[in-house]
Amino acid sequence: MIRPIAAAVSPPVLAGESRRPAEGFPAALRQAIERVEGLQRAADESTLKLLAGENEEVHQTVLAVQRAELAFQLFLEVRNKVVQAYQEIMRMPI
Repeated sequence: MIRPIAAAVSPPVLAGESRRPAEGFPAALRQAIERVEGLQRAADESTLKLLAGENEEVHQTVLAVQRAELAFQLFLEVRNKVVQAYQEIMRMPI
């Protein structure tokens, strides 16, 4: 059986997040921003728990921070590619 490639490369669903189809580019962009913000909030919470001594493991905190950092870097790279594509389209002669 052939599966769509989007299912193979789609990011995991975070706790409390539903996988709903995006309604165009603005909705997809909003979902991506929310996902990155959610990872950043989770990293912040994990860091605060570790600093407060609340039964948080160091490796869990490091993983949460790395996940948030990688998600943000990926988001920036995708944004840069979108801007680059827009600029390329604007340079095309009509």
